[in-house]
Amino acid sequence: MKSALDPRHLKRVAVFKSLFAGSFTEQEEVPSRVDKINTNIAHIDEIIQKCAPEWPISQINKVDLAVLRQAVYELLFKLQTPTKVIIDEAVEIAKRYGGKTSSSFVNGALAAAIGHTNRNVADETPPQTTSTDETN
Repeated sequence: MKSALDPRHLKRVAVFKSLFAGSFTEQEEVPSRVDKINTNIAHIDEIIQKCAPEWPISQINKVDLAVLRQAVYELLFKLQTPTKVIIDEAVEIAKRYGGKTSSSFVNGALAAAIGHTNRNVADETPPQTTSTDETN
């Protein structure tokens, strides 16, 4: 079960916050992943634009854009992280920090992004369960 105190979740929140703050002013210190995202920002934004063509990048809510940039980066470069985990985390962050429609917008855009990031969800192995009861 995922926890709000999971170090991976907290790292994603810190990266999101840094990306969001960076959309308003240059940040002196940023997590290393933010530098990696910024290095690949043109490619990431190109994918986001393909997934939400009715919304130019400049018109996407800054919270949603920060969440999408982080998630698309992970879809592209964090191949060991399951796609479902990346999308679930992004939707949770959008729910917590975004507006009423942020989570559904992020979920829809990331569902479309799967094809643009060469992810094949069908090939991913499901996480192992620890239940000893076979009847569940």
